[in-house]
Amino acid sequence: MTDAAQDPSVPAFDRFDLPETVRAGLRKAGFDTCTPIQAQALPIALEGRDVAGQAQTGTGKTAAFLIATFNRLLRQAPAEHRRPTDVRALILAPTRELAVQIHRDAELLGGETGLRLALAYGGTDYDRQREALAAGADVLIGTPGRIIDYFKQKVFGLKHTEVVVLDEADRMFDLGFIKDVRFLMRRCAPPQERLSMLFSATLSWRVMELAYEHMNNPEKVQIEAETLTADRVRQTIYYPANDEKIPLLLALARDLAPERAIVFSNTKHGAEKVADWLNANGHAAALLSGDVPQKKRSKLLEGFAAGEYTFLVATDVAARGLHIPEVTHVFNFDLPQSGEDYVHRIGRTARAGAEGDAISFGCEDSAFYLPDIESYLGERIPTENIDRASLPQDPNRPKPRERKPRGGPGGPGGRGGPRGGNGRGR
Repeated sequence: MTDAAQDPSVPAFDRFDLPETVRAGLRKAGFDTCTPIQAQALPIALEGRDVAGQAQTGTGKTAAFLIATFNRLLRQAPAEHRRPTDVRALILAPTRELAVQIHRDAELLGGETGLRLALAYGGTDYDRQREALAAGADVLIGTPGRIIDYFKQKVFGLKHTEVVVLDEADRMFDLGFIKDVRFLMRRCAPPQERLSMLFSATLSWRVMELAYEHMNNPEKVQIEAETLTADRVRQTIYYPANDEKIPLLLALARDLAPERAIVFSNTKHGAEKVADWLNANGHAAALLSGDVPQKKRSKLLEGFAAGEYTFLVATDVAARGLHIPEVTHVFNFDLPQSGEDYVHRIGRTARAGAEGDAISFGCEDSAFYLPDIESYLGERIPTENIDRASLPQDPNRPKPRERKPRGGPGGPGGRGGPRGGNGRGR
């Protein structure tokens, strides 16, 4: 937030009437001045009015709704008939990674408040999460499916919720979670008895329909995507032939020497290939795709954030919901199919007021996505020429990956013998 610190038009957090324990969390996090979404959403939410905010990831919306949540819970006494297992605030996220990140931010910002946090998401730690909820929590953060599972078991209650937050609402629709979201919101306290906040990359008609259905006359706050893409991210695009993409990436990795970079591929197979080439040529790279188990995924992300890997090679599973500080470069090894996906990808860099670089490859397979991307951005992405003389001529080839045989005991492909088939046979 470097530029904002000198701008008198950008409010500082100390202008808000916040509990001292919340101020302590802000100081611990190093937050002095507001981002645009915080400056617009916080005054509304702190007065107890509902907010429907349009903001991309990396704009500070998580801190906005956490500050408003903590303020509400600390300033308002719990309901008289509230049971110890009735949560006071429910924060819903579409992905495990985003839920974990919100919980981590809540621990930092709310560490002095005395409020108890619980985290619930699928894929791991079922009993441990259940026990934490059963012990009583003020704030429940998680994904809809796992939360509904515990709710139906009566591990916790929702009837005395004082705050409800829905983060990345558009993503909830994309992932098919919206029925689960509606199930939970209908079981919370009535909209007029709670503070509700919704955030989404786009306030489309379906998102606003959800807002008006489950919120109390929410006020719209819109932060346009251009402030993310144009102001702090230096964007460039190269046009390599398909067989030039790996040498070009290796040359850029060598010449730019990024401190921390994410490389996006459109497919799992492509991501594996890129990670293998980077590792074979001395660039520490981790691979993240949708089928990586949760515990391994968390360990990879922790290692990347800690500097164990310079490169995180990923499919679009990493395009949203991840806050990894100090990502200096994003590479679109393949251009994404839409402008919105492009904005989410390059939003992994230039976070919290920093600057970053987004470098894209408009190759033979993905260059035709560029017109839609530039139309969404409202600007052309500057072109860079390839210095082919600088490309590595004989890079180290990675070892072939060992592939697990598919099918049954008949071997690769599941063939059951000379005649093939499904392995049942004789």
